Amino acid sequence: MNSEILLQLAGGLGLFLFGMTLMSEGIEKAAGAKLRGILEMFTKNRFMGMLVGIVFTGIIQSSSACTVMVVSFVNSGLMNLYQAAGVIFGANIGTTITSQLVSFNLSKIAPLFVLAGVVLVMFCKNENIKKLGDIILGFGILFMGLSLMSGAMSGMRDSEEVVNLFASLKNPLLAILLGVVVTGIIQSSSVTVSIILLMANQGLLELPICLYIILGCNIGACATALIASLAGKKDAKRAAMIHLLFNVIGTVLLFVILQVACDPVVSMIQSISGGNNGRFVANAHTIIKVFQVIVLFPFSNLIVKLTYLLVPGDDKKIGYRDSFTLKYIGNKVVFNPATAVVEVINEVERMAELAGENLNRAMNALITLDEEDINEVYEVEKNINFLNHAITNYLVKINQTTLPIEDLKSIGALFHVVNDIERVGDHAENVADNARTRKEGNITISKEAQKELGEILDMVNTIYRYSVEMFAHNKEEYMQSIISLEEKIDEKERELQRAHVERLTRNECSPEAGMIFSDIVSGLERVADHATNIAFAIMTQEEENED
Repeated sequence: MNSEILLQLAGGLGLFLFGMTLMSEGIEKAAGAKLRGILEMFTKNRFMGMLVGIVFTGIIQSSSACTVMVVSFVNSGLMNLYQAAGVIFGANIGTTITSQLVSFNLSKIAPLFVLAGVVLVMFCKNENIKKLGDIILGFGILFMGLSLMSGAMSGMRDSEEVVNLFASLKNPLLAILLGVVVTGIIQSSSVTVSIILLMANQGLLELPICLYIILGCNIGACATALIASLAGKKDAKRAAMIHLLFNVIGTVLLFVILQVACDPVVSMIQSISGGNNGRFVANAHTIIKVFQVIVLFPFSNLIVKLTYLLVPGDDKKIGYRDSFTLKYIGNKVVFNPATAVVEVINEVERMAELAGENLNRAMNALITLDEEDINEVYEVEKNINFLNHAITNYLVKINQTTLPIEDLKSIGALFHVVNDIERVGDHAENVADNARTRKEGNITISKEAQKELGEILDMVNTIYRYSVEMFAHNKEEYMQSIISLEEKIDEKERELQRAHVERLTRNECSPEAGMIFSDIVSGLERVADHATNIAFAIMTQEEENED
C-alpha cells in the first residue's frame, strides 16, 4: 500500500470528520434552543423521552452530543435520571441514521451541497441562513470525504498485504476491542460505522466480523459522555454510566446470540439489504440498536438503580444561601453550549433569591436593631458581589463559544439582569447602614412610619417576586401586574414622601429619622425599578430574537 493511498484515506477521514462536526454544530447553533425546549418538554415519561432521543439525535447526527446534553441537564437538575434513561435509549437508535444516510451513496451530488452551502455562508447576512449554509456545507463535505475514503479503500483492495491483514481478523473479542478503541479515539460511533461500511463495500471486511466491530463501536461511543461527566456531580456521572451500561449489557447479549446463531443473523440482515454490503452494515447497526432498546427498555429503572451502586454517595447539598459557591455553573458542572444559558439563568435566580432575602433581613434589622441581622446583611452582600463577578465572568466566557443563536442573543439581557440584582443587594446594604446609624444615634422611627415602610416593602416584595419568576420561568402573564405595581409603587413613594414632610412640619419626627425614612423609601422605589428592568429584560430579548 503506497503513501498516496494513505494520504487519500487520511484526507477523506479529515473531510468526513470536519463535515460531520460542521453539520452538527450548525444544527445546534440554528435550532439548539428549540431542540433543548423540546427535550425539556417531552421527557416527563421514559417512552416519550425515548422518542425525543431518537428524533433529537437523528437531527443533530450525534448521539455523543445528545448524551452530553442529557448529562448536562441531569447535572443542573433539569432532568432526573429516570427521564435521562429514556432519552439515552432513544439516542442510541437515532445515531444509526447517519450510517443509513451514508449507505445511500450521495457522493456524486456532494459538490452541489458544497456549492449551495458556500453561497449561503458567504453571501447571506442573516445568521440563521448562514447556519443553514453550515449544515448544507457540512453535509456536502461529509460525502466528499466518504468519496475520497472509498477511492482509497478501492486501492487498498489491490494490496495483498492489506487484504490478508483484514482477512486475519477473525476473533470476535478482538473485533469488539478494535471497535471500542477506534471509536473511543474518534469519539463518534457514526464515523467508525461509516468506515466499516466503506470497507465492507470494498470487500475488505467479512460481514460477520463487521457485526462484532459495530458492537465495540457502541461501547466506544460512551467515551465522550464519560469524559464530560468527570467534572460533574454524582448524578451526571450516573447519567453517563446509564449510557455505558446500556451498551455493555446490550453487547454481551448480542455477543452470546451471535456465538450461537451468527449465520442465521447474517443471512436475515443480508436478505433485507438486497445483497448490498454497505446497506448490510447500516441495517445491522440499526437492528442491533433497536433490539437492545426493545430488550433493555423494560429494565431501565433497574439500570438506573445499578448506577447508584457503581457511583455511590451524594454530592454536598448547595443551597442558595451557601457563601462563595456556584451551584449551577463552574468547575463542578458539565459544560455544554446548548444548556449553558439555562444553567446561568438558574444561578442568576439563586442570586436573586439571596438579594431579595437580604433586603427583607435589612428592613427587619432597621426596626428591631438586631446587631446579628445587620452583620449578616453585610456578609450576604459579599456573597452577592462574589456571584455577580463569577456569573459575569462566566457569561464573558460562554459568549466566546458556539452557543445556539437564540441563546447568544440573550447574553446581553443576562448581563443587565445580573447588574440589576447586584444593585438590589446594594440597596439592602444601604438599609443596613441606616439601621446601624439609627442604633448608634438612638434614633426613633414612629409606629406610623414603620407601618408605611411595611406597606411599600410588601409591594416591592411582590413586584420583585413576579419579575424573578417571569425572568427565570418565562411567566409572561405577570407582565401586566408588574407594570401596574411599578406605577402604584411610584405613587406610593410620592405619597409617603409627602406624609413624611407633613410629620416633619408638625414636629412629629426628628430630622435624623426623617432622613433615614426618606432615604429608605427612595431606595425601595429604586428596587422596584430594578425589578421592572429584570422583567423587561426577557421581553427585550424576545424582540431581538424576532428581529
